[in-house]
Amino acid sequence: MHKIGQLIPVTVTGVKPYGAFVRTDDGASGLIHISEISEFYIRDVSRFFNKGEKLVVKIIDIDANGQLRLSLKAIQSNRKGAIPTKRDISAINTIGFDSLKEKLPVWISQAKKENK
Repeated sequence: MHKIGQLIPVTVTGVKPYGAFVRTDDGASGLIHISEISEFYIRDVSRFFNKGEKLVVKIIDIDANGQLRLSLKAIQSNRKGAIPTKRDISAINTIGFDSLKEKLPVWISQAKKENK
């Protein structure tokens, strides 16, 4: 029996412009709506999913017919609005600007090569 909040493995059975249809190992079906793929704008759902692909998703709702409403973005650790842990904050504080200073010339060089 599935429960809201549970993480489950699924297989993509179809991809539509509005989301991906999936099936669980026990035969339940569900939808990952386009709004539940990422915090960022999704132009083309088919760039994220392939038929037959296996994923782990979170159940965010179950309708009266037993259809699962699923989310990928709910389990992404870098989602917008997530509350950072003490460990996250300490990692941010130790990075500083030196790492950006070191990488900037590399990024500029890569951008110049791509724009040729």
